[in-house]
Amino acid sequence: MKSKLISILLPLILGFMLLFGSPLKAELFSVSAGIPLSHDIKDENLDSDGVSGFFFHVKFPILVGVGLENYETKIKDSDTKIGTTMYDIFYLLPIPVINLTVGLGAGQSELKCSTCSSSYDVGTATQIYSSLGIPILGIMDAHLSYRIVNSSVKSKNGSEEYKTGGNVLGAGISIGF
Repeated sequence: MKSKLISILLPLILGFMLLFGSPLKAELFSVSAGIPLSHDIKDENLDSDGVSGFFFHVKFPILVGVGLENYETKIKDSDTKIGTTMYDIFYLLPIPVINLTVGLGAGQSELKCSTCSSSYDVGTATQIYSSLGIPILGIMDAHLSYRIVNSSVKSKNGSEEYKTGGNVLGAGISIGF
């Protein structure tokens, strides 16, 4: 009975490890592309009505990487969008089986609309983020990321300020070379 169970489970486990396992190999570099899925805005007066844009990251052989993020969040019941651009630096933690990445970003955020763009200054933005990836076939990685963004935009006369940061959830794929 035990040998029959082993003869059934062993090929399944080996097949799973071959298909989804992360072999220990030296990666020269990897390229990652992703999209934002949601943006939960900090300011109570602003509700998100969808987000679009991209995340693009490159990891170098020393496990440190850099990235660029550019996305827009549409404000509900308005023609206004929050435009966010970030420049990132990140580190891939050396954990077998999963790819865990932590990173920092800095950039800017702005309000984009036909009537408000000239009334508000471009604000600074910072973020911390983490990404959890599952290796596929040894060279690819499907991952989810979570960002905590801190940013605000002030009116040019200083009377209004919107907290345009919040929590951003994203998904992407990485390919290693």
